[in-house]
Amino acid sequence: MTGATIRLTMAQAVVRWLTQQFTEIDGVRVPLFAGVFGIFGHGNVTCLSEALEAVQDRLPTWRGQNEQSMALAAVAFAKAKLRRQIMVATSSIGPGALNMVTAAGTAHANRLPVLLVAGDTFTNRLPDPVLQQVEHFGDPTVTVNDAFKAVTRYWDRITHPAQIMSSLPQAVAAMLDPADCGPAFLALPQDTQEIAFDYPEVFFESRTWAIPRPRPDRQQLAEAVALLKTAKKPLLISGGGVRYSLAGHVVAEFAVKHGIPVVETVAGKGAVTHYHPAHAGPIGIIGSTSANALAAEADVILAVGTRLQDFTTGSWTAFSRDARFISINAARFDAVKHRALAVVGDARETIEELDAALGAWRVDPAHMARAQMLFREWDALLESLQAPSNAPVPTYAQIVQAVNASAGERDTLISAAGGLPGEVAKGWRVKAPNTFDLEFGFSCMGYEVAAGWGHAMANSGPGGLGGTPIVMVGDGTYLMMNSDIYSTVLSGHKMIVVVCDNGGFAVINRLQQFKGVPGFNNLLTDCRVQNRDNPLHVDFAKHAESMGAAARRCESLADLVAALEWAKGNDRTTVLSIASDAYSWVPGDADWDVGVPEVSSRETVRSARKQQDEIRAKQRIGV
Repeated sequence: MTGATIRLTMAQAVVRWLTQQFTEIDGVRVPLFAGVFGIFGHGNVTCLSEALEAVQDRLPTWRGQNEQSMALAAVAFAKAKLRRQIMVATSSIGPGALNMVTAAGTAHANRLPVLLVAGDTFTNRLPDPVLQQVEHFGDPTVTVNDAFKAVTRYWDRITHPAQIMSSLPQAVAAMLDPADCGPAFLALPQDTQEIAFDYPEVFFESRTWAIPRPRPDRQQLAEAVALLKTAKKPLLISGGGVRYSLAGHVVAEFAVKHGIPVVETVAGKGAVTHYHPAHAGPIGIIGSTSANALAAEADVILAVGTRLQDFTTGSWTAFSRDARFISINAARFDAVKHRALAVVGDARETIEELDAALGAWRVDPAHMARAQMLFREWDALLESLQAPSNAPVPTYAQIVQAVNASAGERDTLISAAGGLPGEVAKGWRVKAPNTFDLEFGFSCMGYEVAAGWGHAMANSGPGGLGGTPIVMVGDGTYLMMNSDIYSTVLSGHKMIVVVCDNGGFAVINRLQQFKGVPGFNNLLTDCRVQNRDNPLHVDFAKHAESMGAAARRCESLADLVAALEWAKGNDRTTVLSIASDAYSWVPGDADWDVGVPEVSSRETVRSARKQQDEIRAKQRIGV
């Protein structure tokens, strides 16, 4: 090691270091940081942009239209790359930074890596209060960037240029650790960005990072083997960790060998394909009757790579009170939930070791046969609900089927909040592994279009699927955040967007009415608008055309089918809109615990409260 140094500003040093970090995907060495989503302004334009401009051939910078949506695109990129490659998102201070907090929460809830870099106020405080500064009277060290502490895995404010030498490696280590994975945040005060410092040249030597695969503790594994061998009706829940561990094939083979049906969480959907012989459907509140029936009967549940969110567990009503859990998870925090027998380790490595320890042990074949029968019945129900009809407005189920049939094997379906999550979780038949992205860990409205951009970027290069992202979004979410349609037209990243227009926030209207409240402030027809009988409906096709996309308004399912084929042949982002039924849903039979008024003058609410008490009486007691 030499004592040679190089004099750089702090901002220049951050950028140079980022360009020297690498990883391997499918045996190919690639940059760990694939690019930057940036909106420049007060706090990051004079120093950080100067540094980024100089390396744009190695670290490309893409301009988004909204700080939240560009950071969401970065989140989706990481998901498409199965957490093996990371994007950076940078903003100015103040509102620009706060716009990224929602995206940070989305990444945090979904355990996805993204590096968020925001400008910050002056550390010397000489010009205070500066533009966009929020002053705290009792604590002058607090800025808006402190808001990220609640929604990031790693947070730091760089107040001296030397600090990046310890902070940057720690940020990357956190983002790549399967137990701690999530967003990292760096606040860069604008007066610190400009300071020149003599950095050791060795700090900028290239490094190739690898994602660790922790093996399970032998005693934990032995206890899991012993418990699983007692099972008569075991069930394997495949979570998002199965996908990120690249363990889908291993889990599928394990399930077939030992005769254990596989059900999937929202994040885990797509690790195995729809018609895999061990696959028994999605579990939980937006799950299938087949998976939920198996969950109710299961005596031992092998939960792999899942944090057991309430939509998976039916708010902990989906399982017998006597059922035992074995939880395989890289994160200790998740593994020990609800008195599970915790096996802390990487999903792929742990399943392989569990398989070896089980040897030839296998459940009675009748158990898998019953699971396959239940799944065939569920698939037949889907077919009946998805079949075209003479109804004037198609249902979500029919639209999902039309899009699913049109999708190529490598095309990725993307959706998030609203009514579509339940419909695509139940009704989308995954054709190839890892071609399904339903953001329902944070249920973030506005994720969808931005995520399509992120997936389109991720599709090329090592590990990319090469297909076209297909975004399914409701009219309410589209109106909330759609501007990255324009971004994809500018950047040349094609996606297909299907807008289902059901006249407002239909699924939350469903929940509201189901719990005894009259429709209020959700559908356009029950909002405070000028003409409730005939409210203005947005022409989404024309709106998308104004942003440079190709677009069509479809009047029927037949129109949609034809438009999808047209969209596949287009050379740019294409948006298709179609009216959809606001009141027709694929059935689900898992319970959900939500707050219902304990007292009310409405009989409908009192009845809903009684039903909610009955749901809570079925909950497993856990911690």
